[in-house]
Amino acid sequence: MAASKNYGPKRLVVGAHYGTMDFLAQRLTAIIMAVYTLVLFIGVLVMPGFTYESWKALFTFHVYALPLGQLLVTLAFLSLAYHAWIGVRDIWMDYVRPVGVRLLLQVLTVLWLVGSVVYFAQIIWRL
Repeated sequence: MAASKNYGPKRLVVGAHYGTMDFLAQRLTAIIMAVYTLVLFIGVLVMPGFTYESWKALFTFHVYALPLGQLLVTLAFLSLAYHAWIGVRDIWMDYVRPVGVRLLLQVLTVLWLVGSVVYFAQIIWRL
């Protein structure tokens, strides 16, 4: 009886991506967060002082009536939430074997991340 060789270069990968999209999504969200970190760092360097008004101006600056500061920080925070979801979901899938417990942990993770995004949006868009 010949054993099926389902590993190495002869692996049958038809119909499955084997995590390729998640890998690419995590890399893209990491790049977005890194770029935003650099933008924020530069913004802090050119800030006139560490006052509430300076911080508020950093997050509420507008370009052509577009709230660019709020849009950039929102994009960065959504990237952070999605990046965290992919990582934590993979941890639950790899290390929690009982399906019911794993599903509960995934649902709690989604609820926590959605709650964090809603709380963030309330804070940043009220400025």
